[in-house]
Amino acid sequence: MSYQVLARKWRPRSFATLVGQEHVVRALSHALATGRLHHAWLFTGTRGVGKTTISRILAKALNCESGVTAEPCGQCSACMAIDADRFPDYVEMDAASNRGVDDMAALLDQAVYAPVQGRYKVYMIDEVHMLTGHAFNAMLKTLEEPPEHVKFILATTDPQKIPVTVLSRCLQFNLKQMPPGHIVDHLGRILEAEQLSFEPQALRHIAKAASGSMRDALSLLDQAIAHGAGRVEAEQVATMLGTVGDDHLYAVLDALAAGDGHSLLAVADGMEARSLSFDAALQSLASLLHRLALLQYAPNAIQDEAERARLMPYAESFDAEFLQLAYQIAIHGRDELSLAPDEYAGFTMTLLRLHAFRPEQAAPLNGNLPGGGERGLAGQSGRVAVAPAREAAVSPAAAKAAAPVAAPPAPPIASPVPSPANVAKLVAGDIPPWEALPPEAEQSSSAQFDAQEHDEIGPGANPTPIEQHATAVRSTPDSMKPESIEPDLTATKPDSVSPTPTPTPTPTHAAACDSLEAALAAGDWHAVPALLRLGGLVRELAQHCEWVSLEDNLLTIRLSRAHHHLIDLNPGLATRLGEMLAAQAARPLRLKVELGDIAGETPAQRDAAEKRARHDEALASLESDPFVRELIERFDATLIEASIKPL
Repeated sequence: MSYQVLARKWRPRSFATLVGQEHVVRALSHALATGRLHHAWLFTGTRGVGKTTISRILAKALNCESGVTAEPCGQCSACMAIDADRFPDYVEMDAASNRGVDDMAALLDQAVYAPVQGRYKVYMIDEVHMLTGHAFNAMLKTLEEPPEHVKFILATTDPQKIPVTVLSRCLQFNLKQMPPGHIVDHLGRILEAEQLSFEPQALRHIAKAASGSMRDALSLLDQAIAHGAGRVEAEQVATMLGTVGDDHLYAVLDALAAGDGHSLLAVADGMEARSLSFDAALQSLASLLHRLALLQYAPNAIQDEAERARLMPYAESFDAEFLQLAYQIAIHGRDELSLAPDEYAGFTMTLLRLHAFRPEQAAPLNGNLPGGGERGLAGQSGRVAVAPAREAAVSPAAAKAAAPVAAPPAPPIASPVPSPANVAKLVAGDIPPWEALPPEAEQSSSAQFDAQEHDEIGPGANPTPIEQHATAVRSTPDSMKPESIEPDLTATKPDSVSPTPTPTPTPTHAAACDSLEAALAAGDWHAVPALLRLGGLVRELAQHCEWVSLEDNLLTIRLSRAHHHLIDLNPGLATRLGEMLAAQAARPLRLKVELGDIAGETPAQRDAAEKRARHDEALASLESDPFVRELIERFDATLIEASIKPL
């Protein structure tokens, strides 16, 4: 006896054995049980999801000798003839090869005659979207009002190509793709019935390669049985499919967590030696990163306990920011494979990009990472991305060796000017020069300095502290200068400056603490983000909080309910902010963040209000400008408010 493939041997013969289409089975079963039988059904869905199978079960349910039932017996002559494809009143027509109007006319001519053996004549037209326009028009009248003994079943993989006049005459059922779990369970039952040994991981490989098609999965299972000589093993199936095994993907994650570029290249070399698809590798890597992100934000989305246990260490090792960046790199790297010199080069460059690009984490003034430098990817790779200027401040010797030629200093900021008290302290040498400026000026100076293209800053690149603030003092109005302080500015003359400029001193820890202590003593939370020089999500958290209280070294702040996601999705932000506060304060501060309604004004709200005020001021200035008013009056011009940016 000839061998029968698994897809035909294990085709479901009743609604009870049908896998993965419960919504269709429920509707058809209720219709058959209550006798509310439509004259035309349309089944849509991708290949191998059960369109033909459901049509045959429905034909048996209509013609079973036990009567119209949702549970055909499968033992009568009608049911057995339909299963054997020799029932005269069940006609399957392939519209891909019989698509003309003549073929449709011949079918409709036979429809007027009574059934030969069964209760109903059932016409199943597969790939009905392939019919021509004239063929569709020819069947419209019969499809709308067929004889009592005729039922039509239409099946298609592309319902968009079916005319709406046909769709309106049918009950349409959309068949879903098979979930991988359903495919694995079904294949496992088949292999147990066939008494063949298998590994569950091998079935998962097959289910993934089937892409939601049960027929494809059964065909691949036939191939896997032949390839493994009766054994279905994970390694053999992965070799047969040419897919990237999970071991390669987890090796990539291990190398990224360890910051080991050589291991990444070793993974790529191993895949090239096995002739694995680099495109499929990047696709699988992006899918794995997606699963890791789901595990971080929605752990219940990963229902497989074994998979969750294996992914959990990686979800804890990688920051959420890095996973988002790595996902983007993976999908863009896959899209750019065709532009690379070869796929191996494109794949390795994508891996090196994953290794090189890390989300920037701002370091505090003492050069240490929050939490001891062991959080997230910075702790795994052993390095932190910081601004070039800060790197120069941490290691001036290395910066001097890398940049022997001093860069031109940034132009001094004249407004806003330092307060008279700060000018006095500056001349006396009690505070570093940048402490004399308010936070707004410091931020402007920092932004202006970062705008210049300096990769490295030598210790001799900046002028002396007296030179930095001589211009600021000169630009101070006479009314703001203190009467009792007369700073000696002769040191700013060019002939009095030493030929070798002294490096800008780093702010001392005590000075930073004094400034922060003053803000905490005054209950001024608005000044804290600027004093701590926060960045990233930590700054966002601080910007949307307001001051509540400071009791026994416990600082309590309130986060707006509208921004609760900052701590819900990133629980470590509050800890990181508290560590930065404790590192810069003169006492062991503890931070408590509570959710609630904002009673006062957060730094973000104040910044937004100041921005609106500057915008309104700029708008009023433009509207009062004589030239602008003349343009509006003479040429009916319109002033676009959104385009106005205050200087």
